[in-house]
Amino acid sequence: MNFKDEETRGITAVMILEAIGKPPEHLVNALNEIVDKIGGEKGVIVKNKKINEPTLIKDRKDFYTSFAEIEVEVEEILHLAVLVFRYMPAHLEISSPELIALTNSGWNDFLNELTRRLHGYDEVARILQIEKNILENKFREIIKEKNEEQESGNNDGGIKAEYKPEKNEKVK
Repeated sequence: MNFKDEETRGITAVMILEAIGKPPEHLVNALNEIVDKIGGEKGVIVKNKKINEPTLIKDRKDFYTSFAEIEVEVEEILHLAVLVFRYMPAHLEISSPELIALTNSGWNDFLNELTRRLHGYDEVARILQIEKNILENKFREIIKEKNEEQESGNNDGGIKAEYKPEKNEKVK
């Protein structure tokens, strides 16, 4: 007996994808392209889609918002997890089946995909933190050089600059 056959297949879900930007026609085109990409994903069928007309965002001149409501059917829960990480829907609702069964292998696949994605995001965050620290250090060097020039009489009439880190920011 193949335990993989005991897993739930044919999961139907509704995803809401949001878009903000300008011009308004760009939002509709972008959402249509995203829906097409979702339909091209392995193990995914787009059963229904509705893209709402863009509306002007209150208190934001020339910025619009729109959203797409997409009903998808996925072969297995792993495919739904991939959609969530790849397209970051604002909302997701599984409409059927009521109960989803997974084998150990199915859970392994699901959790390994989750772990892989989280490690990728963690790597990006670490790189950005390192780059931020490098930029701050270079900025401090420039400020220090500028202040030394002003103090040594090579003052070009500029204002003495000073960098004050925020409360939670580490100073090296």
